[in-house]
Amino acid sequence: MIKRDLELERAWNALLAELEQIIGKRPKDLNAVLFLIGVQELGKGVKVFDKEEKQDLMHIAICKVLSLSGFYELEGLDEQGWPHWKLAKKLPHFDLLEQEKLLKMHVIEYFEKEVGLKMNYKD
Repeated sequence: MIKRDLELERAWNALLAELEQIIGKRPKDLNAVLFLIGVQELGKGVKVFDKEEKQDLMHIAICKVLSLSGFYELEGLDEQGWPHWKLAKKLPHFDLLEQEKLLKMHVIEYFEKEVGLKMNYKD
């Protein structure tokens, strides 16, 4: 594992530990963290979401975190208050592992910049 990958894993595990402290349960994977971001970005608080809404929340989260690098731009909110995003620049073509790394890096950045979490993961 190269140094950058090791640092990403340390940061990711630090984020999961922080989220466990905040919500009382450690998110099991990237999808669970994306769901939390989607709920946060929707801003309607905790409620029961159906399967389609859960997928929409994860899409909101992906667009939001990738907007930090200019890949997506917020178009606006619909009549129910759900945000809608548009692709601003073409995403790089990555395999699944590289896609996951890209998302994890952006999720960590989201929690540091947008939420203000301070994670201590560097030596």
